[in-house]
Formats: sequence, structure tokens, C-alpha cells
Amino acid sequence: MATPSDGACGQEAAAAAAPPGDLRSALITSVLDLEALDLDLFRGMHYWVPVTQRLFGGQIVGQALVAAAKSVTEEVHIHSLHCYFVRAGDPTVPVLYQVERTRTGKSFSVRSVKAIQHGQPILICQASFQQAQASPLQHQFHMPDVPLPEELLTQEELIQKYLQDPNLLERYRQRLKKMLAQEVPIEIKPVNPPDVFHWNPQEPKQLLWVRARGHIGESDMKLHCCVAAYISDYAFLNTALLPHQYHKVTFMASLDHSMWFHTPFRADHWMLYECESPWAGGCRGLVHGRLWRRDGVLAASCAQEGVIRVEEQPAKSKL
Repeated sequence: MATPSDGACGQEAAAAAAPPGDLRSALITSVLDLEALDLDLFRGMHYWVPVTQRLFGGQIVGQALVAAAKSVTEEVHIHSLHCYFVRAGDPTVPVLYQVERTRTGKSFSVRSVKAIQHGQPILICQASFQQAQASPLQHQFHMPDVPLPEELLTQEELIQKYLQDPNLLERYRQRLKKMLAQEVPIEIKPVNPPDVFHWNPQEPKQLLWVRARGHIGESDMKLHCCVAAYISDYAFLNTALLPHQYHKVTFMASLDHSMWFHTPFRADHWMLYECESPWAGGCRGLVHGRLWRRDGVLAASCAQEGVIRVEEQPAKSKL
């Protein structure tokens, strides 16, 4: 089976094997573990549902990519996906994934996946696979210089720290408690965590160390791509809100999501997620993302546009 390269495996030597007693990641044991119903037809269940009570977009994208990957040979790897979210997902029923083998070529193969609930598509996905090919043409951007994940607090530790402050407003306290109660199968360490006591407008950029909870190991590289697709949607669109902290958001949802996979990586190792929003307008926000291995290699690139509706008048200062 295709496995991550030695470089990717060496990016985090401490996690080369699961520690004694460590559990496999819920992302591979349940979230991305589809039930085969027929040829190219699968059923997916739900593990974590956001407070919005709509299905998490990353889950639908990740499961759709798993379904597509099951229809190709082990020799090819995922190099890109392009998805449109066409309806909100219902967390009370499973999702059916119907795969169409659009093209199987010598170098590239394309699969179309339709995610269905209540007889209607909620997501349409195109995934492309490539036979490994060497090329002398290679370049990449430089990874941002940031503190290592071992030097930073997790999102849960940050929330606990905020909750200990007696001056925290009750509405923020309740919101943070809801976040803390969620069983998100991702570990996150913000590089520059927000100041929840002031919420001042910021540049539309954020840096997060991310990885899957639990152990995935030296499995098929396509599985690591599916896990990364799940991770990539978490807090991604929020980047477009950072300069607009004084506006109350009334509705926000992803419209589309694209990814390009560049080189092998381990989704259960720390990766730096560099997110930025170059534009917002017309009730939409655009975000770009780059997933870096901690050895400085660019593993994947992402892009997403979402609908963002806010109250016409800015909310009062939250100082």
C-alpha cells in the first residue's frame, strides 16, 4: 500500500508508533469508516456535530473522499478535490455516498461523488487521483517561523484558562463551556490565540498547529488525505471574521471547498495550518490555507468560500 515517505515519517519521531495504551483515532475507527451497501454506494454515520446542529462540512468532505478512494487502485494517490455544499446536512440521519467512475486513465483518474440525504444531494464532490510521477520542476513557499507545538497550549487548555478569570462575561463563559463539552476528534494549538476579553479586530490571518487525535500510523496515504480533508474545514471560514469582530454573525456556512495534496504526510502528526482571507464581500468570504509538515514541507493547499451574513449595524464594543 502507498505509505508516507521517510521524510514525512521522520517529521515527528515520537509519534512513529502508537504509545502503549494509545487508542486509534476516532477519525478512522468511526468518522471515516464507511459502510459498503453496494458497488460504489456507501453509508456514513456521524461522530461530532457542531453547536449549529448542522453536519460538520469537513466530515462530509472527508467521507466523500473515502468513498471515492475505495473505487481506485492502491497505486494511485489523491492529488485534488473540489466540492460544493448544496444543502445543510441533517445530523439525525446517515449520509449516502454514491460514486461515479467518471474516468480511469493511465496517469490521472477522476471520481464524482454525490452525498445524499432525504433523497437530495447535500454535497457534490470531484476527486482526482494520480499515478506517482517524478519531475525536476519543484518549488514551494517557505513555512512561517512559529513556536513549536510543544511550546503552546491546546485549545482546551486555553478555554480552561479563560474560564478561571472571574471577570469573564457570563455569555462568553457559557459559549466557552459549550465548546469545551464538544468531543472534537482534532487537537488544535493556536499560535496566536485570540483575546476573548477584548475581541479587537485582527488581520484576517491565523496560524494553528493541528493533528488528528489518537493514532493512525503507517496506513494508506489516501487515508491521511481523507483525515486532512476533515481537519481542513475546522475554523477555516472563521478567518474571514477576524477583522470584523464588532459585527454580530447571523448566519455562516461553507459554499465550496477545494484541496490540493502535494507530498506525503502524517495526519496524526502536528501540522501547521496557515489560514488567510484575501477578500470578503457580497455576503461571502474567501479563505486560503496551507498545511505544512513540521519539517517545513508544504503538504497540502486549501481554498474555501462561504456565505457570511451579519447584522447591518456593528454590535457595540465588547471591551
